[in-house]
Amino acid sequence: MRSKYHEYLAEDIGPGDITSKLVIPALLKANGRIVCKEPCVLAGAEEARAVFEELGLRVRLRKKDGAELVKGDTVLEVSGPARAMLAGERLALNFIMRMSGIATLANSLVEECRRINPKVKVSATRKTTPGFRAFEKKAVLIGGGNPHRMGLYDAVLIKNNHIRLVGGIEKALTRARKTGFTKKLEVEVETPKQAFKALAGGADIIMLDNFKPAEAKRVAKEIKRRKPRVLIEVSGGIRP
Repeated sequence: MRSKYHEYLAEDIGPGDITSKLVIPALLKANGRIVCKEPCVLAGAEEARAVFEELGLRVRLRKKDGAELVKGDTVLEVSGPARAMLAGERLALNFIMRMSGIATLANSLVEECRRINPKVKVSATRKTTPGFRAFEKKAVLIGGGNPHRMGLYDAVLIKNNHIRLVGGIEKALTRARKTGFTKKLEVEVETPKQAFKALAGGADIIMLDNFKPAEAKRVAKEIKRRKPRVLIEVSGGIRP
């Protein structure tokens, strides 16, 4: 059974790396390494190793995912046929660069929030690159963030379109509970009125969407006063 890395390589290599075939002798061996060019939280090193190993190369990880790197740190070393190394280098770098970027940004946001409130969690959305979600969510985790839901299948999140289609928050919550579904019910709301309707309807999690900070603070405080166990999330318009 072919691995997912074989498919990723096939996208880039296609019927063959024509440049390397023309320029690089077939039996030439090489040693290479991936070096950090700026401070970051490393992510994607395991994926990079898998890419090179898929091509039959020997890999030695020098740094583990989650490590805080400085400029000049060696992430991994690779050795073997030069053609194979050149075939895998860009894919390996794509994993490391994109995932490390996400992990680094997530980590900076988490640390900034925790300086004010250690209980705050920074969660990822479903606004991910098609086909790359698992890796991007993993990078968020490595950076200290929360992946939230992976997709439509692992959490109940009643959004504005659900509410409009069935005629209200109360109806949406009633229909969700009728199934006997055991997961917590989350409702996304756009106004304070909707927030308190969700609260009255028994929502376990209330997401305040595109609220101004002062309004979100006021509504959150009132929700907690009425039902301390309800979890509050905020989304939309949030910048570092």
